[in-house]
Amino acid sequence: MQDVIQQLAARLLLAQQTREPVDPVRGDIAPEDVAMAYAVQQANVDRRVAAGERIVGRKIGLTSLAVQQQLGVDQPDFGTLFASMAYGDDQPMALANLIQPKVEAEIALVLERDLTHEKHTFADLINATAYALAAIEVVDCRVHKWDIRFVDTVADNASSALFVLGSRPVPLSEVDLPNVVMTLEREGEVLSRGSGAACLGNPLNAAVWLADRMAHLGTPLRAGDVVLTGALGPMVTVTQPSAYTAQIEGLGSVRASFA
Repeated sequence: MQDVIQQLAARLLLAQQTREPVDPVRGDIAPEDVAMAYAVQQANVDRRVAAGERIVGRKIGLTSLAVQQQLGVDQPDFGTLFASMAYGDDQPMALANLIQPKVEAEIALVLERDLTHEKHTFADLINATAYALAAIEVVDCRVHKWDIRFVDTVADNASSALFVLGSRPVPLSEVDLPNVVMTLEREGEVLSRGSGAACLGNPLNAAVWLADRMAHLGTPLRAGDVVLTGALGPMVTVTQPSAYTAQIEGLGSVRASFA
């Protein structure tokens, strides 16, 4: 079993490094074996940490109920964020370093307290959050043509690639998370619209789920962590060098620029 996990992890990591997509892993992982898929993800997290990379937070994926139904699951998934994945507002990103990227607008939470309880509440998350930021996640897929099911995206670090954080920190008391309105545009053309409610009804629902999950795994969320809470609207495919701007009500804007 461990040999298969390491082989699958190596396949996905090589695809990321060479930017050559590979076949889905679900041929080697049973569709219901989510634990094995996370073991593959963790194997690559361990490799990256051993190579000197720094974990700076987690991302939550599959927060859209429609996408969950499409993949036949009833819960989100999560991936690990590294400092090497982080970009500032409008900082150029090399499109050539990605395989088949897409962008989605999200709300990021930055924590100032650890979250170590077995079961967390909205109050726990609110008290632990220093501020929220507008964010854009750049998702990518190391599998040919995004041909994925749940175990494929879990093994592939929840299809994460890069993330861009806005520069306007806002206390949660000043933003109505489920009712924020989001637009994502390129050169003035709106390509995606959404709201906070699109993220499991409220981005805090996603954050509570993640806090419980990480505590259960023995790797709780810590002060300083960035939490990408999930997409507020449909993903947009990136096909050429361009800039994408997300406007999120109450949080301002954030711009992802591909060079």
